[in-house]
Amino acid sequence: MAFLAVYILEAHPSDVWQMQSNIKDKVVLASPRNEDERGLVAGSCVRKLGIKFPAVLDEFGNSAERAYTGWPDRSTSSTPTAALPTRASPAPSDSNRRS
Repeated sequence: MAFLAVYILEAHPSDVWQMQSNIKDKVVLASPRNEDERGLVAGSCVRKLGIKFPAVLDEFGNSAERAYTGWPDRSTSSTPTAALPTRASPAPSDSNRRS
C-alpha cells in the first residue's frame, strides 16, 4: 500500500486566521498568492513535520480539498481509479494535540 500526503490550502495563514500555536512554533505563513508560493509553503511543511512518504500539491483551484474535504485532518483510502467512501474522523482540536 502506498501513502501520499496531499498539501491543501494553509489552514491558519497569518492574514486570515492566525493561531497562537503557530506563533509559538514559529510557523507564521501568509496565504500563498499563487501555485509557486503554495509549493514553497508545502515544501516547508513536509520538511518541518518530517514527512517521509511522497507528498503532492493540490492545484491552486483546490480541487482535491473540495473533492475529499481535507479540513481539519482527514485520511481517505483510495484505489488507482477511485476514492473509497470511508473517511477517518477529524482529529481532536488543536488544544488537545501533543507536540
